[in-house]
Amino acid sequence: MNDLEQERWNKGMELLTQMGRQETMLNQKEYPDLYNLSVGFLFGEIWSRPHLNIRDRQLATLAAAIAMAHPVGVGIPAHCRSALHMGFTKEQIMELIIHVGMYVGWPAMIHAYSQFLDVLKEEQAKAKDQ
Repeated sequence: MNDLEQERWNKGMELLTQMGRQETMLNQKEYPDLYNLSVGFLFGEIWSRPHLNIRDRQLATLAAAIAMAHPVGVGIPAHCRSALHMGFTKEQIMELIIHVGMYVGWPAMIHAYSQFLDVLKEEQAKAKDQ
């Protein structure tokens, strides 16, 4: 492991410890590259990014897991509008899209990003009309 990978891994393990999950994913140790990616990249890099705290990320991850098993709702644009209305920033919504995208896949992330851009354009147009 190089210095950057070690730093990410340490950060990931610190986060997992805060979550009480330091004993999870141990079965991945049989393939060390997978375990190191899970701890170092997923938790040390993605879960440690700015704009969402650990509680928000846990909720987003739970929401993604639920959504993958039981897709329900009125769609991404409606939820983006609601989030903006409730005071979420553009950066927080984008961070949520990135975070969930890491779990559900790149195409889903880009699809959500595209819809969010449309919502932002609509909101900007509304603001200009007022």
